[in-house]
Order: sequence, then structure tokens, then C-alpha cells
Amino acid sequence: MSQSRPATRMPPQTDKPRRFVFVLLENFTLLSFASAVECLRIANRMLDQKAYEWQVVGETGETCESSSGAVFALDGGLEELGRDDTIVICGGLDVQAATTKKLLAWLRREARKGLVVGGLCTAAHTLAKAGLLDGKRATIHWENQDSFGEEFEEVVLTKSVFVVDGNRLTTAGGTSSLDLMLKLIADDHGEETANAVADQLIYSSIRTDQDTQRLSVPTRIGVRHPKLSQVIQQMERNIEEPISPSILARDVGMSTRQLERLFRRYLNRSPKRYYMELRLQKARNLLMQTDMSVINVALACGFASPSHFSKCYRAHYQTTPYRERGSQSTRQPA
Repeated sequence: MSQSRPATRMPPQTDKPRRFVFVLLENFTLLSFASAVECLRIANRMLDQKAYEWQVVGETGETCESSSGAVFALDGGLEELGRDDTIVICGGLDVQAATTKKLLAWLRREARKGLVVGGLCTAAHTLAKAGLLDGKRATIHWENQDSFGEEFEEVVLTKSVFVVDGNRLTTAGGTSSLDLMLKLIADDHGEETANAVADQLIYSSIRTDQDTQRLSVPTRIGVRHPKLSQVIQQMERNIEEPISPSILARDVGMSTRQLERLFRRYLNRSPKRYYMELRLQKARNLLMQTDMSVINVALACGFASPSHFSKCYRAHYQTTPYRERGSQSTRQPA
């Protein structure tokens, strides 16, 4: 990476600035939005020219509140854009409620012009709801992957930190906005400029679209045991049709008793219990983030009957799936 600012400056260019229109959804994630804007600001400084400009808009045209409670004044509402503009939808908590009919109609209309459209954090949901990701590769925050995969089967969902597929851009949230914007800056003005921006951000490890968003299994569980990691990965990949502990043990060259001891030693629970917790966690995500019926949620998480699902769910979360669904009274379907 370049170490000094002067060496990274490029000669002034006469091309007009590339314009980004950031659309803030209610409860948007501040980190994702701020990371994207800061990259553009710093790129202008490194290039010593106005290579990028941006506007911040929203459905109300007045203010929008982030998930942290910070309120932002908007530059305007959902107005007609130019053909060279880049739209970036900024999602966050409860993106389903924030994805309104008015927003979808505007987004579809503008996308028909051939504009580049991106979604930060959970905003891939908004793009998919508008039909803009059909047949395309995309990503979304790992916490929303289960519900997204169930609702939008026509989208090729990945676990990458960001995805660029033609004129559609999606990120997984958090600092992945940095990685996406650095790629766009590199495409527009070269790797040297992108590296200079990363230096200014004290961002020493730029990720590509080949990097995955979640920590490795050993890092997540705090245990570095290769066979334990393999078994957990198998569990995570087979939620709808759970695999028996005996087969899991056999696949890693262990006996069922050895697998039991391994889980007890490192995770203080049986393989069966750990697997159940994974399935219930996915079930809770689906209940809270989708409109799937309770019986379909049960089937998607490997439960043969709603009664068994309800019994297991109540034992773990101290409430029933039906009450959990009812608690989401603030959700507004698009």
C-alpha cells in the first residue's frame, strides 16, 4: 500500500462526478452507510478532485432514524433520477417493514432505466422484493440468510462479504461496505487510489468477493478441534433434514460415544442438544423475519410435526412459536 498522500494523487480529470443516491430505510445500519460515504469522501481527497458526489434521500423526504437512534436530515424524497446515477439502498433492522409499496414502485421504475442498484446490509431483501435480483448472485447479512433463502428462491444467495453481479451490488453489512466501495473506486480510478483510501481508513486487509462474512467455526465456538468443526459444519448445512449423531460420527472417523465425549468436553452439551439449538435458532429467525406459517417453519427446520416443534421451542425460548410470531406486531408487510 502507498504510504504518503501526495504520491497517490492523480491528475485532475474532466469527467463529471459519479453520483451516488443513498436511500435510507427506517432503522438502517449506521456503520454500513457511514463506511460507504466515507470511502467516497476520502477518494475525492486522495484524487484532489470531486470524483464522487452523493445525495441522501428517503421515503419521507425529511428525516430518517438509524437503528442506533441517530436521526439524519434527508436531502429529498424518492424523486426521478438521472440515468448515470447509482442507487444504494441502506437497510438494517426489520427491513421487511421498511420495504414499502411506495419504495418498491419507485425502485422498479428507476431500475428500468438501467441504473446500477446496490443494497447494503439487509437491503438485498428490498432489491429481491422488487424483482431486481432474479437469477443473480447476491448476499445479505448472515442473520437474514435463512429467511432470505426461503422467500427468494430465484436469487443465487452466497455468503460472500459483497457481490457484484452486472449492475446489481449487495453487501453483508457492517464493514463490508468498505470492501465494496474500495472495489468500485479501484475500478473507477485504479488500485493505487483504492489502497490510499484504505490507508486513510486504517483498513489494512481489503476483502474481495471471494471472502465469506462469518467467522470460522473454530473462532465462533472458541474451540480449535478439526473433527468438532467438521461435525458442526455438517449440522449447519443440514438443518431441514437432520443427520443422526451416528452418521455424523462415522463421517469424521469416530464412534458415537467418542463424539458425545467431544461435545461434552468442549461445548458442555450433547451433539443432539447442540443440533437442536441450531435448528431452533433458524426457526426463530424465520418466525421473526418471514410470513411463513408455523408448520412450514417447523418443516424447514427438520421437525416432523408442529406439536413437537412447539414443545421444543417452548422448552428453549420459554414461549411458543405462535406467541413469538404474535410479538412481531410492529411488522408491516410490503
